[in-house]
Parts: sequence; structure tokens; C-alpha cells
Amino acid sequence: MIAQTEMLLTPSSAPSTDGPINSVGSGRLLGRVLVACEYSGAVRDAFARLGWDAWSCDLLPSEGPGNHYQCDVRDVLKEKWDILIGHPTCTYMSNSGVSWLHKSAERWMKLFEAADFFGELWNADVPHIALENPVMHKYAKRLIGVKQSQVVQPWMFGHMEGKATCLWLKNLPLLTETNNVKTEMMKLPINQRQRLHYLPPGPYRWKERSRTFSGLANAMANQWTLATRPNS
Repeated sequence: MIAQTEMLLTPSSAPSTDGPINSVGSGRLLGRVLVACEYSGAVRDAFARLGWDAWSCDLLPSEGPGNHYQCDVRDVLKEKWDILIGHPTCTYMSNSGVSWLHKSAERWMKLFEAADFFGELWNADVPHIALENPVMHKYAKRLIGVKQSQVVQPWMFGHMEGKATCLWLKNLPLLTETNNVKTEMMKLPINQRQRLHYLPPGPYRWKERSRTFSGLANAMANQWTLATRPNS
């Protein structure tokens, strides 16, 4: 991540009250969606295609065109949002890195900061909230104090890969799978079906591992639009 001293807005097109025609039948913007800690635009764009005024926010610039705040998400969290989807940093809370906690006192402090940030997103004044993270270690679970609502996998949404993703949901329904390809995926070599695990070391490995799969992003947008805007 990079340090930011001011908020940068990079809208691809200025939202209007008329809004785009969306795929669930309404000719106006359905509401406002904030996707926290996202630079790829995957979830933002999935909601935008359905007619939401969707914005991503990250310390990094957006990789592609789209509405994006380049800042600390807490700078915009108190604006009026209808849905908040957050991808808080997992470096210090993920179970895969728990052994490093016992090798560095600094990592414990980073863990406490990460848990506090998770709590700020979870307790935000937004009616519908979804937070995403990998499987957490026991210390992180204890600190955040909230059990995940469900665990999803890319193969549930048409991707021939495995990566357990936990979702914490507030006033949103559990996601249902849209295209289960697990049987086909299991025929692949392990380095293909666990592609992200086998990525070679490098400065951008973390970026590739943090991207939201398009099938999952589309499921979030489609299913949570129907749940929160059933008459649209």
C-alpha cells in the first residue's frame, strides 16, 4: 500500500439522478454501493452494470476506469451508502500466516490494528454490509468477535479453482452457488486448481491473490440487488 495525503476521485462518468438502465428493470440508479479496499474494480463494476452508483476505494488507484476514491476508506465511510462491501487487509489475520505472529512483536500490533479496522467497517452506519477475508486464525477470530456467515469457493461460481473465502454478512442473504464446477476442477493438476497458492514469489503476488473472482462478484451483485431492491 502507498501513503496518501489527500483523497483522489476518479469517476469514469458522473452519476446522475436519471442513471443507466439496469438489468433488473429500473431506469434509475438503485442506490449507492461502496466497495472498500478494492483496486481491481471487479465488485464495483458488477454492481454498476446493474444500475447502482457503485464506488471502489483503496489507497491504490483503480486498475481500470470506474468510480474510485483513492484514499483511506474511513474518509468516505460516513457518506450515505446503501451497501458496503469490504475487503479489509488479511495479512495479519489470515490463518496461513499465524506462525509469523510468534516471530515478531510488531506483527501483533499490526494484528490489533487490522482487527480494529475490520470492526470499523462492520459497525459502519450502512444498512447492508458484507466483509470478505480468508479463513482467520484463532487470535483474529477472538479479536473481531463475530463469526463468519458462510464460506464460499470460486468453483461454486464457475471458476476451476479453489480458494476458501469467508463472508461476514449483515442484513444480506447467504450467497447461493451459480455454477458448481468442482467435479471438473478436481480433474485438474493441483497446481492448476490451487493456482493462487502456487504463484511464484514476486512483488505483485499479493495483488493477484487479492482479486475477487468475476463469478463471485457477479453473484454478489445479482443476488444482493434482488435481496435489497426486490421491486426493481
